[in-house]
Amino acid sequence: MSLNITILVGTMTGTAQLVAQELELTLDDGDTRVRTLEMDKLDATVFASGVIFLICTSTYGQGDVPDNARALYDSLSQQRPDLTNVRYGVFALGDRTYGDTFCFGGKKFDALLGELGARRIGEVMLHDASAGTMPEEVALEWVQEWIKLCDNGAVLAG
Repeated sequence: MSLNITILVGTMTGTAQLVAQELELTLDDGDTRVRTLEMDKLDATVFASGVIFLICTSTYGQGDVPDNARALYDSLSQQRPDLTNVRYGVFALGDRTYGDTFCFGGKKFDALLGELGARRIGEVMLHDASAGTMPEEVALEWVQEWIKLCDNGAVLAG
């Protein structure tokens, strides 16, 4: 089965970009075509392409989406497009020492996409920087199961 996946990257320090690049290298195998887009200058129209999306984002400040993801998040919040034809996954980066706002960048995108009718594939992956694991290694392990769910057309309700 041929899949088209767009990885949307929200990052402040480049860590989420590194994770996305590793995921693209692993997933883009001919049958699966992957493109990675930083969220800079994107708006809600990016979801019109009808492919599967993987949100790969860090959290910034007091549980906010990264600066480069703000315009896309605000566009989705304000325009409220119908995303019922969109399927997506989330790899969220955070640090559990920030308890109340742990991985909120990814959690906020997940909640908003769900409100707009998009269907999440699998569970949100929450990477904890304080755990001492490399986010790209955790992502590569997690994405093996996620891509199988994409192949099977599986969707898990929020």
